[in-house]
Amino acid sequence: MRKPIIECVQKVAAQLGETPLWDTKRNCLTWIDIEQPTYWTLDPQTGATSALKQPGTYLGSQALTRSGDVLISRDLELVRLDPESGRTTPFSTTPDEAMPATRLNDGRVDPQGRLWIGTMDNGLKDGLGALYLVTPDGVMTRMLDDVVVSNGIAFDPDGRHMYFTDTRRHVTFRLSLSADANAITSQEVFADYSASGDRPDGACVDADGCLWQAFFAGGKVVRYAPDGRIDREISLPVTNPTCLCFGGPDMKTLFVTSAFKFLSPERLAAEPLAGSVFAIEGAGQGVPETLFSI
Repeated sequence: MRKPIIECVQKVAAQLGETPLWDTKRNCLTWIDIEQPTYWTLDPQTGATSALKQPGTYLGSQALTRSGDVLISRDLELVRLDPESGRTTPFSTTPDEAMPATRLNDGRVDPQGRLWIGTMDNGLKDGLGALYLVTPDGVMTRMLDDVVVSNGIAFDPDGRHMYFTDTRRHVTFRLSLSADANAITSQEVFADYSASGDRPDGACVDADGCLWQAFFAGGKVVRYAPDGRIDREISLPVTNPTCLCFGGPDMKTLFVTSAFKFLSPERLAAEPLAGSVFAIEGAGQGVPETLFSI
């Protein structure tokens, strides 16, 4: 495999850039800044960008939908966003949790067109968060408890297994799902960094069924074979890569968001691209995102 080519495609100071997704309908990259609540779009061909500021304290993640709306999480609520007009309408609210203790964080649509999304402890230390399954009627069902920071949700091509990371416990799990994907039947450790303290963050699965994961404070993205072996590491020019997705017309470009959060003034001066969006060519082949069924 040829050496990957890394390019900064959007120089921006995102405090906590996250959840990049390639929108095949609009042929653009979409992503969010969690702590400067903004929904971003980028046309990598022209360099054109747009930014929709959002109310609330935090964004968490986003999901593309069949209707063309974007389902975004704001604090503990899910709302439908029209990316053209910027109008939003309420969709669902997380049950049994409250700000400022917790908020919604990472999420991804499963092969059945439903959203799995997790919450996190805003103090980054206690298991106050949970993992939820959200159906197209807006019902949120708690599927897993005792989560510190939910992250890295991604699905195997067969749809029967899901990856789920608790970043502040430094562990990525592989969850087995029931035949109807309505229940978690088993949970096994896929990658354990509790000894080193590494922070696995956002993730996606490529066409080969391999898991790609960004490492916050680690300056790299990693590809795992389905059996858990690391078969590729790519270093980035920033300390805090956060999440990644494949995109472009041929789904062969790996896009990576990043953050300047937690960086010292000295480190920020040394990292002028912290918070920017990167494109990696030659990393592999991706698959289109599944759309939420609304």
